[in-house]
Amino acid sequence: MHRRITGQLVIATHNPGKLAEMRELLAPYGIAAISAGELGLAEPEETGDSFQANARIKAVAAANASGLPAFADDSGLCVDALDGAPGIHSARWAGPSKDFLAAMTRIERLLQERGATTPDKRKAHFVSALCVAWPDGHVEEVEARVDGTLVWPPRGTAGFGYDPAFLPDGHQRTFGEMTSIEKHGLPPLGLGLSHRARAFVKLAEICLEPR
Repeated sequence: MHRRITGQLVIATHNPGKLAEMRELLAPYGIAAISAGELGLAEPEETGDSFQANARIKAVAAANASGLPAFADDSGLCVDALDGAPGIHSARWAGPSKDFLAAMTRIERLLQERGATTPDKRKAHFVSALCVAWPDGHVEEVEARVDGTLVWPPRGTAGFGYDPAFLPDGHQRTFGEMTSIEKHGLPPLGLGLSHRARAFVKLAEICLEPR
């Protein structure tokens, strides 16, 4: 039996980019959201072997620490020619300083080493796994993806993470060149294009009531 989200919700992230996107997605539903960072909650060690497992770890930890329902995302970039890397280690590739330009440069170097110089050899996809956990142990989980191609050099300064290097299928601009509404805005304002938006649509169907 699915459970509806009501009242206050903890967003289990310390990533300002993810926090901004999640708050925008939740706004139409009238959910009062506070971040784990604002509550001073520690970041749990992400020991899962999948995006879904790590999302659950973060959501459960925040729910238990705050006594409130908690919403977590675990997402990343999977590059076909790199056997799915960086995958669940996407954030770690950017290092403690969150230097995603360095991470994108590393991916480009590896692609060049493997001869992946044409678009057909540079396919990749973003994955977003979302989990809502309640203090009593109930969880709701969904997952979605968006397919695309990696470009070099990176283009655009919008978004965050690997967005400037990712060109979604059927589009001429990278996520880094799109406005937030274009990238993850939901209809009728946007296309619900991003992996996080697509996963959120699934979650909204089972857990949220529009205002």
